[in-house]
Amino acid sequence: MITAEVGTALPELVLPLTPTLIVSAAIATVDYQDVHHDRDAAKRRGAPDIFMNILTTTGLVQRYVTDWAGPDALVRGVSVRLGVPNFPGDTMTLTGTVASRDGQVLTIDVRGANRLGDHVTGTVRIELP
Repeated sequence: MITAEVGTALPELVLPLTPTLIVSAAIATVDYQDVHHDRDAAKRRGAPDIFMNILTTTGLVQRYVTDWAGPDALVRGVSVRLGVPNFPGDTMTLTGTVASRDGQVLTIDVRGANRLGDHVTGTVRIELP
């Protein structure tokens, strides 16, 4: 079990953003929007390449926190806000800080940034055993 007080920083998680990650995660989340797997379609819509979908981003944010908190932590809520896109060839670095604690319930502020800026900001609420 972890011990975490307000202000505790989670370790950084650096994720290489490959075309395979972006496409396979879009398929796994049943998001067949062409901009997530078809470079030509993404370019026709003004993007330089395919880009990650919000469901994948949400899953990665949740994974980041639960990898830190351990398998017995229960996720009670996830709230994210997207910023700049995640494109293949970039790297997203996730960072987090314990923002509040009420007994065994922690709220973690999370940020995922790439070369363009913040891809995602948000919070994850977990309950420790």
